[in-house]
Amino acid sequence: PPPPGRSALQTLFDTKICDCCLMCNINTRFATSKGYWKDPYIQYFARSVGERKAPEINRGYYARVKGVNHLLDAFIRNSECNCQVINLGAGLDTTFWRLKDENLLPKKFFEVDFPTVVARKIHNIKTKPPLSKHLIETHSTDSLILDTQSLDSDRYCIIGADLRDISALDEKLKKFHLNPDLPTVLLSECVLVYMTPSQSSNLLRWAAEIFHTAMFINYEQVNMSDRFGQVMIENLLRRQCSLAGAELCQSLDTQKERFLKTGWEHADALDMMTVYSMLPQDDVARMECLEFLDEKELLQQLLQHYNICWASKDKLNLGNSAVCKSFDLRLFI
Repeated sequence: PPPPGRSALQTLFDTKICDCCLMCNINTRFATSKGYWKDPYIQYFARSVGERKAPEINRGYYARVKGVNHLLDAFIRNSECNCQVINLGAGLDTTFWRLKDENLLPKKFFEVDFPTVVARKIHNIKTKPPLSKHLIETHSTDSLILDTQSLDSDRYCIIGADLRDISALDEKLKKFHLNPDLPTVLLSECVLVYMTPSQSSNLLRWAAEIFHTAMFINYEQVNMSDRFGQVMIENLLRRQCSLAGAELCQSLDTQKERFLKTGWEHADALDMMTVYSMLPQDDVARMECLEFLDEKELLQQLLQHYNICWASKDKLNLGNSAVCKSFDLRLFI
């Protein structure tokens, strides 16, 4: 039976979203196994993949990882790690472990996702020493706060919550010592698109009201009104997965406007084809040699239908607005 207050249809919809999360991790593991980028921790969250993934998919994931990490790392460096990160709809993401290895760990790293996803991730962390080791090394007391839907340590916290329920989300984050006065970067990757426009607007407005110095990084679909975009929507519908927020993914302008209308001071966006062209060309050349790509036009279409949108508030004048306004080649050097 569905949980209290949830219809059977909504429960099915949420389950399909979780399935997409797992597929994302499988795709990530495949791409890293081919050498597109390094992620020594994904093996503990995603099974190995027998079937080959299309090169254009792997290149798309490469651009996504490089683009999002660039903005995230720039924010953390600007604050000299005196900040916090909130990964919304984090799934089985490994960013916390990467930042620890690269000495870029913020004061605290929060993750939020459905309780079922969180339970699975906590189980993996508990049973895989290379994962738990990083938590132990950054924790100052003998015991962690741990149950099936949450794990809290000094520097890492994972919470089971529904992003559509803002009051419950706010309560749980504060319970685990979220600090509204710290510079904060919020991440969402293919998350807002599964929420209705009113639900995602409530989330963005809450974040803008809570944090005075912050950046929100959002990766998801764009240009969904053309034929290619409609085919993407239809393919997901056939898998019983609806993009409830597709109307806000019509253009780069609609992506930016959603932030400006909910209290963010500055917003900008680039489609992933543009981001791909801005990445360090020596590493792009290395990556492109990994697999032959026959369908270059398909890659271009795919990248033109995803984007990174980022918004900022900068009361403390840390320079994060400058980061937001200057997403160019100089920042990749």
